[in-house]
Amino acid sequence: MRLSGSVLLSLLLSTGGAFGAEQTSPAGRIPLGGGWKIQTSSRVPEKGDGISVTGFSTRDWYAASIPSTVLAALVANGLYPDPYFGMNLRSVPGTGYAIGRNFANLAMPPDSPFLDSWWYRKEFQFAGGAGRQVWLHFDGINYRADIWLNGHLVAGKNAVAGAYRMYDFDVTDLIAPSGANTLALEISAPQADDLAIEWVDWNPAPPDKDMGIWRDVYLTDNGPVALRFPQVITKLDLPSLERARLTVTAELRNATAQNVKAVVTGRIEQIRFSRSVDLAPKETKQVAFSSDEFDSLNLTKPRLWWPAHTGPQNLYRLDLEVEAGGRVSDRAAVTFGVREVTSELTEKNFRVFMVNGKRILIRGGGWAPDMMLRSDPERELAEVRYVKDMNLNAIRFEGKIETDRFLDLCDREGILIIAGWCCCSHWELWENWKDEDHRIAADSLRDQIRRIRNHPGMLTWWNGSDGPPPAAVEQKYIEVLKAENWPNPYQSSATARTTALTGATGLKMTGPYDWVPPSYWLTDARHGGAYGFNTETSPGPAVPPLESLRRMIPPEHLWPIDEVWNYHAGGSRFMNIKVFTDALNARLGPATGVEDFARKSQVMTYEGQRAMFEAYARNKYTSTGVIQWMMNNAWPSLIWHLYDYYLRPAGGYFGTKKACEPLHIQYSYDDRSVVVVNNHYSGFKALKAKARVFNLDMTERFSKEAAVDAPPDSSTRVFTIPGIENLSTTYFCALSLAGQEGNSLSSNFYWLSTKPDVVDEAKTRDTAYSPTASYADFTGFGTLPPAQIRAAVRFEQKGKVQFARVTLENPGRHLAFFIRLQVTRGRDGEEILPVLWQDNYISLLPGEKREVSAEYGIDLLHGAVPALQFDGWNVARTLIPR
Repeated sequence: MRLSGSVLLSLLLSTGGAFGAEQTSPAGRIPLGGGWKIQTSSRVPEKGDGISVTGFSTRDWYAASIPSTVLAALVANGLYPDPYFGMNLRSVPGTGYAIGRNFANLAMPPDSPFLDSWWYRKEFQFAGGAGRQVWLHFDGINYRADIWLNGHLVAGKNAVAGAYRMYDFDVTDLIAPSGANTLALEISAPQADDLAIEWVDWNPAPPDKDMGIWRDVYLTDNGPVALRFPQVITKLDLPSLERARLTVTAELRNATAQNVKAVVTGRIEQIRFSRSVDLAPKETKQVAFSSDEFDSLNLTKPRLWWPAHTGPQNLYRLDLEVEAGGRVSDRAAVTFGVREVTSELTEKNFRVFMVNGKRILIRGGGWAPDMMLRSDPERELAEVRYVKDMNLNAIRFEGKIETDRFLDLCDREGILIIAGWCCCSHWELWENWKDEDHRIAADSLRDQIRRIRNHPGMLTWWNGSDGPPPAAVEQKYIEVLKAENWPNPYQSSATARTTALTGATGLKMTGPYDWVPPSYWLTDARHGGAYGFNTETSPGPAVPPLESLRRMIPPEHLWPIDEVWNYHAGGSRFMNIKVFTDALNARLGPATGVEDFARKSQVMTYEGQRAMFEAYARNKYTSTGVIQWMMNNAWPSLIWHLYDYYLRPAGGYFGTKKACEPLHIQYSYDDRSVVVVNNHYSGFKALKAKARVFNLDMTERFSKEAAVDAPPDSSTRVFTIPGIENLSTTYFCALSLAGQEGNSLSSNFYWLSTKPDVVDEAKTRDTAYSPTASYADFTGFGTLPPAQIRAAVRFEQKGKVQFARVTLENPGRHLAFFIRLQVTRGRDGEEILPVLWQDNYISLLPGEKREVSAEYGIDLLHGAVPALQFDGWNVARTLIPR
């Protein structure tokens, strides 16, 4: 899904400006992204020395724009139908392996068109300055490659191996300084025993195993000395925050055969510093400027970078320049934030992270790029804004570390990043590693750390996911982290397993990953319940709304649930959504069709996600972090997301957004307590918390109001709702929090049952989920009388952004339950996506009135007149204008 350019511009403006400076020489990043051709080597008898010369015929080759995997290019050329629809992916040759198997650990099938290597070829013009060094850069090749330029081998597949390696080659003597040049790569797909880009049980793997050039290709040039990998390390005087001590480092590379005397000069706003460096022929040397040597690198009252929802995201810029022979040889620039991340173990041995000396409850989700690794800046921007809009503060990369552009966005939006390697593949089969794997693993870590270490959003690095590396591997990783000045904490894995080198992680990976009832998170004390730092967990499937189901599943398979649905679930233990479906049918009544199922699914996911995040918030800092598995999906999926592949926010999105409000009132499923959670670093006095309990027919059965103070970064129990007699089986609890002036600060609405969900702890066998012995009863929803809603909408435009201001009022005597709002492209058009709703899936009490707004790019209307559409559980579909 692509967004229009002006939408991108409008979103950029709303986030504070353009993307950050690239960490490359301004003198010359020359992109080589367009005009490529690809072809399988089985159809190309020629060798690299012939293919990489001007005039070689590519008449029958496929066009490609880099970055692109082989499969992505073939799909773009129309060779295969949309592999994300239905089971089309299984029509691509080489996908005959058993559904649900981890393809990363399987050999490439004999019938696969990706068993053979593929050629990537590009002709380009270059007009470099005389006497300058020219470098050819590859930021990501999956997996092995022979690289040819103008008939010469630049590097072979023994040296070019590793998906996460980054390469730069001195091609000064190979490139034609004027006229045509030809670049060609013969790329082989990863094998089952390679340290590649892996898809595990999240979704099927693409049949090419994402082979190809998956990151940027470009040229740079410089004088005798190249300037590489600038870094700024910031250390704060804690807890005062009155001073920051900066250390600036960079790598100098003399590519010539002569001694060179260089002068390196740096600038950070009004700060200047400089030193001379002697370089021997072909020498590479680190240069460093410390605050001990250069007093100007001691900042007083620095502008600090803070995570989202806690403070501003202030950024600085470092400019470096190296001179040789009296002339500028190279320049580099990097954006950084003044902040310091630390961590410690609590008295209960749980890992808690601090930013600028302040504890922070980590609440985030696991990240998935597009399954074919198609990079889209507009989509990235929309997704990062979704993360922030849900009031989350973190993203976890399990492998698949995103682009510099993506990390820049996270820096500007205040989103923290957890990074590390992938599980369940050769990355964690250490006993099978070859000597080459040890080298590739270390080099991959070195390259990625150099790339990501400057970003203030980086929180921590995990050397393993589902288990720690053996001592020799962990020791090597630690050596790399220290050598590359990794400024943040690191842990051996995302699990609770200890190692001799680094001790306790303070983390846990206990699941669940499938549906559990809302009460689970506060009642469980042995598995995924709200204690410690849970590095991946979830209340399970997230069935999208009907509009998305129709985009991913053929009409003849929309109902009942069948093998096509299951194909869009996960792998391994997660190949269907039976646990979720059984709970839905038991709690809400059997689904009568796909529309009913999709509607009830939003109730389930709203309730489930809200309960998980609220439990971890109530228990802070006994609970120190939770990572929802997952934030998003690599393709259209029924499981593990907070918004779907089509960027449609639904029940799980708004349940999460509600739970993670910076100042929030919530209900406790375990002891019926009403709790105010304050995530700000400042406190609030004399707030008014109110709870009301209603029967299904809206007769009020309980009401209480109490004053409460909310200290900084706190969780405060206000009062407990007592046991109430004569409640209907399905009943409701409405909570509100007001300020001293009576202004609404938070509201929350729960559906509850006198017949509770009961978890069968005795039958919990693994981390997937804890079975439910008996279910809550919400079948009373089926008897809710129709509710009539008065609604009005006004559309306002500000630059490239349009706002829909919606007023909803329930004038009747009945509850209006779970109202879904959409802005559509005209009366009968599709929903506008992406969109930022202030609130959605709203329930209105009798007489209640709410005002909410939506924000979206004006270009997404495609010239149509916007319309508001809404419906609810007992609210008829309504269109405004009618």
